[in-house]
Amino acid sequence: MRYQSLSSELYKRNRANFMAQMKTRSIAVFFSNDIYPTSADGTLPFKQASDILWLTGVDQENTVLVLFPDAHNPADREILFSTETNEELAIWEGAKLDKKQATEATGITNIQWTPGFERTFHRLMAEAEALYLNDNPHARAKITVETRTARENAALREKYPNYEIERSAPILFSLRAIKSQEEVEQMQRACDITKAGFERVLQFVKPGVMEYEIEAEFMHEFLRRGSRGFAYTPIIGSGFNACVLHYIENSDECKAGDVILMDVGAEYGN
Repeated sequence: MRYQSLSSELYKRNRANFMAQMKTRSIAVFFSNDIYPTSADGTLPFKQASDILWLTGVDQENTVLVLFPDAHNPADREILFSTETNEELAIWEGAKLDKKQATEATGITNIQWTPGFERTFHRLMAEAEALYLNDNPHARAKITVETRTARENAALREKYPNYEIERSAPILFSLRAIKSQEEVEQMQRACDITKAGFERVLQFVKPGVMEYEIEAEFMHEFLRRGSRGFAYTPIIGSGFNACVLHYIENSDECKAGDVILMDVGAEYGN
């Protein structure tokens, strides 16, 4: 990955803080995001689900995290399920984390391959009384495509109808609102990259440039400094476009005397 990964000790603390607030004999499960298709064999760039990233640091698809602090076997209290690399996968997409690398990145010693998730999870549910499921309750969330988390949650509710269902979100909201020093430094890095982008654009802007050319200048600076790109869809609105609250076309010419509204931020490690 392009950005500097954080210490596994941070993720160990994050998981410990979450588990400290779980009910007795309860189990929690977190899923990575899907890779979404475009057309033919094309896909959108992968974007990890932020909660599993906060708990593990694993920025990889097809990942599952299980937390069960009261498991009879101490080895079952934290389990990470990950994709096993094979020769074909390594050729086409590049190697995924092996078990040693996954342990070094997360601090989790019990690493299993994702196809074994259902069998292991079913065994652990025999010891549990409650199940924590994650969701996205943001008031302004607009989700028209079923996420992997929503799909897996529905399957687990159907498979284990007699278990008490708890929500992970309230715990995560309270924990993630307080940033660690490592997270603050990472956020500052995103701010520094964003600042460099604006400084680059200030040297570039003049009458006659296109809004998308300004967008390209930001992207150039963000990528060369280790960002994966924009933290959100950029707004580069000149003239009347600056009056449109969420103008994202960025397709018009910037004319002499125009005000240019730029709502832009770099993503870094999030």
